[in-house]
Amino acid sequence: MKRNSKRVIVGMSGGVDSAVAAALLVEQGYEVIGITIKTYNYDDVGGNVGNESSCCSLDGINDARRVCMMLDIPHYTVDFTDKFKAAVIDYFIDTYMSGQTPNPCVQCNRHIKWSEMLRKADALGAEYIAMGHYAYVRYNEATSRYYIARGTDTHKDQSYALWALRQESLARTMFPLASLTKEQVRAEAARLGLPIAAKQESYEICFVPDNNYRRFLRDTVSDFDQRMRGGKLVLDGAVIGEHQGFAYYTIGQRKGLGISSPEPLYVLNVIPETNTVVVGRDCDLLAEGLQAHSLNMMKYEHMHDERICTVKIRYKDEGEDALCQTQNDGKLIVRFCKPRRAVTPGQSVVLYEGNDVVGGGIIAGAL
Repeated sequence: MKRNSKRVIVGMSGGVDSAVAAALLVEQGYEVIGITIKTYNYDDVGGNVGNESSCCSLDGINDARRVCMMLDIPHYTVDFTDKFKAAVIDYFIDTYMSGQTPNPCVQCNRHIKWSEMLRKADALGAEYIAMGHYAYVRYNEATSRYYIARGTDTHKDQSYALWALRQESLARTMFPLASLTKEQVRAEAARLGLPIAAKQESYEICFVPDNNYRRFLRDTVSDFDQRMRGGKLVLDGAVIGEHQGFAYYTIGQRKGLGISSPEPLYVLNVIPETNTVVVGRDCDLLAEGLQAHSLNMMKYEHMHDERICTVKIRYKDEGEDALCQTQNDGKLIVRFCKPRRAVTPGQSVVLYEGNDVVGGGIIAGAL
């Protein structure tokens, strides 16, 4: 189907952000189609079933439909449960069971909210997809490259979770809320009379609605209890106790170790093959750098020459300067200007120049 440059599909979770994004595009004269994705079977994931209020939940689908009716735009619910399970849920489980810490929202953004939504846009003849994210899409004519930049609202900025989006996805992406703060978005929702103007935000992982990932893993991994049983806590090469199971721990964790010590101890390493959790002191968490894989470069095609970037190694990280360089084998080497604490395999490392996202990858380990 030929694409219409004024037709845009909006990913609508049922929350205030996506609702205002759709409403603003309607006001700007776009032909808007609301799309809500069903990402999981509620009976399969457990936890708070029957009272879901998270992104892509039953309540979210109904709220999105109400908003579209008020805006007088079409609304469709699309079942992506099989694709979501393969791209996000299975990844989430496999990452924890390999002793690492996953970033499911990054995977969902790339493989579901963008890749699958763009296929739906093509089917509906829409040129663009729009999301209620707090971020900008920029384009550099000199390099012919698209990249993400931080949103105006620094407290709500979501650029960290968008590093994996490909050039072809960014070229067809709109972020109507990029220049707004959360307070302004709520004010817009009230001005427009949207029925979800005061709806509270949901912060849990959508397919873990009770926010208990331990319960989720127990319920979904058939031999989970057997694999977790009898794990050893190791300090300085000596066993000092037993832990609850390697999948329950992440690098830098202090609480929940179940041991007493004259000094604070933290998780340094998780070894699933032997069900071992290595602990140590806070100073042992410091790293000089990291290596990352699964890179996606945005602002530049590559960085074969070292470049200083501001590097975030977790979502809540303020970022610190580091020397960054991409390798011919597709890896990224980051050398911190000062040691960083708790480099965590499986998490995302995202490189910035000012507010611009240079690129990102998945942390393989500390250097």
